[in-house]
Amino acid sequence: MATAVIAVLVAMFVHMLVTNDAFQWRFMVRNMFTPPVIEGARTAIVATVVSMVIGVALGVVFAVMRLSPNPVISSVAWVYTWFFRAVPRLVLAILFGNLGILYARMEFGLPFDTQLMRLVGLHGDTKVFGLDARTALTGFVAGVLALALSEGAYMAEIVRAGILAVDKGQTEAAHALGMSRGLTMRRIVLPQAMRVIVPPTGNETIAMLKDTAVLAFVPVTNELLFQLRAVGSRTFRVFPMLVAACLWYAALTSVLMVGQHFLEKRFSRGVAR
Repeated sequence: MATAVIAVLVAMFVHMLVTNDAFQWRFMVRNMFTPPVIEGARTAIVATVVSMVIGVALGVVFAVMRLSPNPVISSVAWVYTWFFRAVPRLVLAILFGNLGILYARMEFGLPFDTQLMRLVGLHGDTKVFGLDARTALTGFVAGVLALALSEGAYMAEIVRAGILAVDKGQTEAAHALGMSRGLTMRRIVLPQAMRVIVPPTGNETIAMLKDTAVLAFVPVTNELLFQLRAVGSRTFRVFPMLVAACLWYAALTSVLMVGQHFLEKRFSRGVAR
């Protein structure tokens, strides 16, 4: 009975896809593979890779900091993970895209101003170099920075859970052999924690690819969703291009899902199912 109900529902859904003129399949296919849209897909992939690389690196650092016996270091890591997990990525992306309002120009150098140097008998400018924030923080850079910092907070919790999943006896045995805490973490704990870290990291990568759509609101004009929406707005056919966006993201994430499957299979070797 359940099979028959499901078959009827599937048939109704397929019939709706084929017969409903709102989809405009010919128009959709003709416009979803144009060079600007292909460039948008490339931008989404690049943003995903860069954001995940930075996010994973930050996650490892802040996970180790969270587990530090030093209360100051662990508190700093907790505040970081709390803030970037609490604020939506869309809000962060728009906020970072407008940082030029806060800092029109960023200066780098010693933390002393010119007047203080004169008081101690020194002369000169302590600033090493400076740059225009509005020029340096392009839409793409600001959006990727927001995504990477947000991802770092989530990866910190994932890595921390993986580290805590490793038997404490492994760490104690390494210390008994004279290995330092850092060496124990790199050579003993993290390799074993990878079995726990890899599956959710794959999920985070897939989610990051989908979250690159927020770059369209920074805005990043060569982003996939931005280009598809531009076609829809220009031709007054918004719905078909939104469906095209769904198809694009579904295709890209499906490729990542296949890669995640084989990566998980590799790291689960020798472990009972």
